[in-house]
Amino acid sequence: WYQRRVRETVKVSYSNPVRQSLFNFDDCGKPKAETAAARIKQINPSAESRGVDLSIPMPGHPVSKLEEEKVKENITLLEDLIDSADVVYLLTDTRESRWLPTLMTSAKHKICINSALGFDTYLVMRHGVKDESEVLEAPQIGASTISGSQLGCYFCNDVVAPGDSTKDRTLDQMCTVTRPGNAFVAASLAVELMVSVLQHPLKGQAPATLDLNDEKQDSCLGRVPHQIRGFLAHFSSVQPASHAFNKCTACCMEVISRYRENKMEFLLEVFNSADYLEKVSGLAEMLENTNFDDGVGVRLGH
Repeated sequence: WYQRRVRETVKVSYSNPVRQSLFNFDDCGKPKAETAAARIKQINPSAESRGVDLSIPMPGHPVSKLEEEKVKENITLLEDLIDSADVVYLLTDTRESRWLPTLMTSAKHKICINSALGFDTYLVMRHGVKDESEVLEAPQIGASTISGSQLGCYFCNDVVAPGDSTKDRTLDQMCTVTRPGNAFVAASLAVELMVSVLQHPLKGQAPATLDLNDEKQDSCLGRVPHQIRGFLAHFSSVQPASHAFNKCTACCMEVISRYRENKMEFLLEVFNSADYLEKVSGLAEMLENTNFDDGVGVRLGH
């Protein structure tokens, strides 16, 4: 599949060549986009790529007064890049670095494909593309299909705001330590998921079905899952689908509205205190009113 414009923002690291096919050892330390662009042009001379020097601000990573202007520039640059894109991929190394692009793509109704790696596991998922004229429905137990506008994002299953996930992590807990083939499998599925979304009549609002025999929701290329979770330890994968959370710290309407209304002030508050997100989204109030002594029953499908 051919994408004409490709953009990257980081440099080739020593762990990249064994799991990213556009690079070799001599490329380490070079800008990823420029290096990848040269290789892509060898394959297709009409391809376009652009390297961008950008640091993504993150919740729970405080911003000093001296850094504020640079952070605001990076926010504006990231927003401009997302505005100009048809599809946004989230492939960054930390969970919290995916928060701001997730918020922006949700607010701008962009197709967003997210891929994350463990040592021998991977996640490939598409974020739901909201229809703000719809009311977010409560999840229905036993439902086999979820509307594309009601699908969750990467953060919808969280009950805490994203914070500094690199603190106190050992090397083997970081995504750069992964079985080399894991990256190729996840990358291939991420591209094919994007193509299937784009070929569906509803594009980003394509529904996800849990019924393997239901072909009514398919694109011309077949099914369009919400998530693909893979496990190399036993060479298997599953395709779950999850509903958007009305108190999600990245895509709920309370957070999106605050971002649209008071962008810079809101974001700086989030970067300096991840707890602020829990208050805005309603998570803090929900947790305060939750009785954790109550039992929870779960019914599994057959």
